[in-house]
Amino acid sequence: MSGWDELYPIPMLPSWVPGAAAGVVSLHLLQKLLFPYFWADLRYLLKVLVYGLTVEVYRLQGRIVTVLDKFVKLAEKQPHKPFLIYEGKVHTYQDVDRRSNRIAQVFLHHGVLKKGDTVALLMGNEPDFIHVWFGLAKLGCVVAFLNFNVRSRSLLHCVRSCEPKILVVGADLLGTLEEILPNLQKDVSVWIMTKDSTFPSVHTLLDKIEAASEDPVPVNRRSANNLKSTVLYIFTSGTTGLPKAAVISHMQVLKGAAGLWAFGATAEDVVYITLPLYHSAASLLGIGGCIELGATCVLKKKFSASQFWSDCKKYNVTVIQYIGELCRYLCSQPVKEGEKNHKVRLAIGNGVRIDVWREFLDRFGAVKICEFYGATEGNICFMNHTGKIGSVGRTNFFYKLFFPFDLIKYDFQKDEPIRNKHGWCEKVKKGEAGLLISKVNAKNPFFGYAGNKRHTEKKLLSEVFKKGDLYFNTGDLMVQDHENFLYFWDRIGDTFRWKGENVATTEVSDVIVMLDFIQEANVYGVSVPDHEGKAGMASLILKQNASLDLEQMYKQVVTYLPSYACPLFLRVQEKMEMTGTFKQQKFQLVDEGFNPSTITDPLYFLDHSKKAYVLLTKEVHEMILSGKIKL
Repeated sequence: MSGWDELYPIPMLPSWVPGAAAGVVSLHLLQKLLFPYFWADLRYLLKVLVYGLTVEVYRLQGRIVTVLDKFVKLAEKQPHKPFLIYEGKVHTYQDVDRRSNRIAQVFLHHGVLKKGDTVALLMGNEPDFIHVWFGLAKLGCVVAFLNFNVRSRSLLHCVRSCEPKILVVGADLLGTLEEILPNLQKDVSVWIMTKDSTFPSVHTLLDKIEAASEDPVPVNRRSANNLKSTVLYIFTSGTTGLPKAAVISHMQVLKGAAGLWAFGATAEDVVYITLPLYHSAASLLGIGGCIELGATCVLKKKFSASQFWSDCKKYNVTVIQYIGELCRYLCSQPVKEGEKNHKVRLAIGNGVRIDVWREFLDRFGAVKICEFYGATEGNICFMNHTGKIGSVGRTNFFYKLFFPFDLIKYDFQKDEPIRNKHGWCEKVKKGEAGLLISKVNAKNPFFGYAGNKRHTEKKLLSEVFKKGDLYFNTGDLMVQDHENFLYFWDRIGDTFRWKGENVATTEVSDVIVMLDFIQEANVYGVSVPDHEGKAGMASLILKQNASLDLEQMYKQVVTYLPSYACPLFLRVQEKMEMTGTFKQQKFQLVDEGFNPSTITDPLYFLDHSKKAYVLLTKEVHEMILSGKIKL
C-alpha cells in the first residue's frame, strides 16, 4: 500500500473545509429549528413579487394587460385546447372566444351600450354565463354578477344599486324575473337567454346570438386605461343590511386570477368548479385562474356530493375548489371503495374546519389543502402555502412590508374597536383574537361599493394608530400564533355565515317584521355540532293580542329570502333584551342556542321535508344533533 501512496498520494482537504461543512450543517439545523418555514416563505414571497413586478413593468411600458386580454391571446395561441367542459360538452378557447364575440356583436348593433355602462347578469352556472360576461367585457362594459338565490325585494335592491342599462337573465331563472319585472325600473332593458318570450317588452338573446357575426369587435372598446378602473360588481352580504355591490377593478381581477398559480397549479391542470360563478371564488380565482394558467375548467351546474368524485375521475380533474361546507358534505357521504383512486392533487378554498380537514385527507388521500383568506371587496389576502392544518395563511416581516395589516382589540358589547385614553386603537398579543384591519394606500386601495358612499365609509377606520392613517375593516376576528400562522376566529357585527354564504341579520329581520303579527325580530346565528358556520335563529316578539301564524311565517321567509338565509329556528319571547347602547342583545341568545331542555320559551324548527315550521321538541333536537334530520 505504501508504494501506491507514493505513486498516487491521497489529496488532503484544506484545513478550513471540515469547519466550513460543519458550519453549513449547523446553520441548516439552526434554520430548521428557529426558522422552519424560511424557504417556503421565501418561495411564496418571490412568487408574489415576480407577479407584482410583471404587472408594474407592463404599466411602465404603457401596456395595460387585463385577464380578458390574456384570454384573447390564448384563443389565438391554443385555439383547440379545451377551456370549458360542461355536462360532457367541450368548449375550446376558440369556441368561447367566438361565441363571446357573437354576444358582443349583438349588443354593439343594438346600439344602447357605451363603454363603461353597466350590465347586470342573472344566470346560473353554464357556459353562456362566461360567454355573456366576456362578450360584454369586450365592449368595455362593467358586468354585475347577481346572486340567483336572492329574491324579490332584495334582488330589486341589487339591480337598482348598480344602475344597469341592461339586465340579462338565464332561461332557468325566468320565474325569478317574473317576480321582479312589475317593479323593475323602466329604463332597464331586459334580455333573456331564449329564442322567444311571453313577457312584454323583453328582448330575446339566443336567436340573435345565432344570427350574429363571430368577428371580434374593435379592440379599443375593451382596452383599459387604468388597472384601477371598474370591471365588475360582485355582491356581498356585509355586516348590515341588504347585499352591497363591491367594486372590482382590473387589478383585483388580476390578483384573484393569480391565486391558482401561486398555489402551484399549471397549464396541464384540470380545474373543477362547482361553486356559483356569481362568487369571486369561482369567477376570479376559478375562471380567471384557468386563464392565467392557460388550463382547462370543468364547470358544474350545481355541486353534487354524490357525483363529485365520479366527475373528478371522468374528467381527470387535478385541482378542485371548495368552501368548508363542500368538504363536510363529501365527508358525510357513505364510504365507497377506491375513494383515493383519483388525480386530484390540490384543493383550493376557505372555511374548512380542522376536524373536517383531517378527515378529508385521511379519507381521500394525498390532496394538498390550500386554504386562503380574502374578502371580495378587501385589500388583504392570506394564503396557507405551507399546508398547516387549520390556518388561513402565514405572515412575516417582509409580507407586512408589502401588505400592512394589524389585529386590534375589539369590544364585543359595544360592537366597536377599543380605543385607549389617547383615542388610539391597540394591537392584540399573539394568541389573542383581534379585529383584522388592513392599511389603505396607493398600492393596496379599497374601491368600496357602488351606489352608496355611506356603505364605503362605514368599512373604513381612520385615526387608528396615528393621525391621518386609514384602514379597511374586514369585520373578521383573527388569531396570530407564535409561529405567525393566522386563524379565522369569528365574524363581528350583525352577520353570520351559513351554507357558504354570508347572512345579514338585518335583512332577515326586515322581512320577518313585515308580517302583521310580529312586533320585533332579533336574528342571530347559532352553532350546530358538526356543521360549518352558524344556523339562522330568530327571537320574536308578537304584537299585543296576536298569535304566531307558522304557515304565514314559512311562506314569508321562503318567498322573500334566499334559502340559506331562512331562519332554521324560531324563539318566541315576552320581552326583547337590549344592550346599554339600546341595541338588541344577541350574546346571551347565541350562547343559549336552540336547546328545548334549557330554554323555557316556545321553540320552532324549519322542517324542509314538511315545508313548515314545527315545534322543536327534545326528540327533534336530538335528531338534529345526531344528524338524522338534515339541515
